[in-house]
Amino acid sequence: MSQPSTPISASSIALLKARLDSTSGALNSMESRLPEVVAMGETIIASLQQDGCLFTAGNGGSAAQALHLSEELIGRYQANRPPIRSISLVSDPSAMTCIANDFGFETIFERPLQGLARSGDVLLAMSTSGNSENILRALKAARDMGVTAMALLGRDGGPALPLCDQAIVVEEPDSATIQDVHQFIIHLLCELIEASVSSN
Repeated sequence: MSQPSTPISASSIALLKARLDSTSGALNSMESRLPEVVAMGETIIASLQQDGCLFTAGNGGSAAQALHLSEELIGRYQANRPPIRSISLVSDPSAMTCIANDFGFETIFERPLQGLARSGDVLLAMSTSGNSENILRALKAARDMGVTAMALLGRDGGPALPLCDQAIVVEEPDSATIQDVHQFIIHLLCELIEASVSSN
């Protein structure tokens, strides 16, 4: 194996180890919270088994995670099985920019949810702060429509937390660590949801 052409910086290693330690500690704390993940997964599964749909939403990195969850279900996570009904509300840039331009950025998730969702569906929003107005409005709309409002949140959950029927709050101050744990939870949900389809 060829050696690096320049010496590895000890300060760079220390920087990355601090990030690794932060994420490892946050992930280790999830063991005691697995029942919360199971409860969230079971709610989603119950909706899907009644012909429901899982909607996902988020901003920035959380938007990428919302897309990731939906594509794992529509496509495949690990097993070959029928596609699972899931729509990410961040997947249509033409609709998002139209809505933002005509009605305001705070409505980009609320409006498509109102047009596409029905009672018995599930919305899973993702936010590291729980403060984003477009997430708050989507959660409010979900509850008004009889759609189960769920979220993966960070810090203290922010104003999004009381708007949720179910939520998992990663009580960390750092957005990157929160998103690392959110991604882990997303894969745990995929495990549960895919297993429920494969066992039917």
